[in-house]
Amino acid sequence: MYNARLIVSEHGMNIFLIGSMGAGKTTIGRQLAKRLKRDFYDSDHELVERCGVDIPTIFEFEGESGFRDRESQVIDQLSKLDNIVLATGGGAVLRPENRKMLAARGTVIYLRVSLKNQHMRTSADRNRPLLQGGDLKTKLRKLRDERDPLYTALSDFILDTDDRSPNQVAQSIQRKLDHAT
Repeated sequence: MYNARLIVSEHGMNIFLIGSMGAGKTTIGRQLAKRLKRDFYDSDHELVERCGVDIPTIFEFEGESGFRDRESQVIDQLSKLDNIVLATGGGAVLRPENRKMLAARGTVIYLRVSLKNQHMRTSADRNRPLLQGGDLKTKLRKLRDERDPLYTALSDFILDTDDRSPNQVAQSIQRKLDHAT
């Protein structure tokens, strides 16, 4: 799917990466920022840095709602910067205000990953509170069913990350951006 909506706003041409946990948003985002000579930010990393504690601790003390409040604040602040690449957390699209900010302030790219690869990439990660306890495959499928329509509706284009290196995906994004301008 490719929708040639390229957003150039008062914030320049920001690139926002959305998608499931384990899709490669952070790794690909770093590669893309390097290629485009832009600053890279990861909303989860920024949130952890600002709070001084890891995401599981935020969930433990404030619950998912408290985490989402903090996440929205970070996305609001970061998406106002100029000419950046921003990797968002997998659940950032759950809040309508986040979707509105991202759509208005940049080009949104959905990095899609298969459930099989997502399972492989996240199975050993203990830093993802929504995946702890219970059957991981069932949890991943439930999150995908809930979030995929939001990712798809918000995205300007979609790229699959399965069986491709982060550099190959970043290169594909750069080509699509060049083609759209």
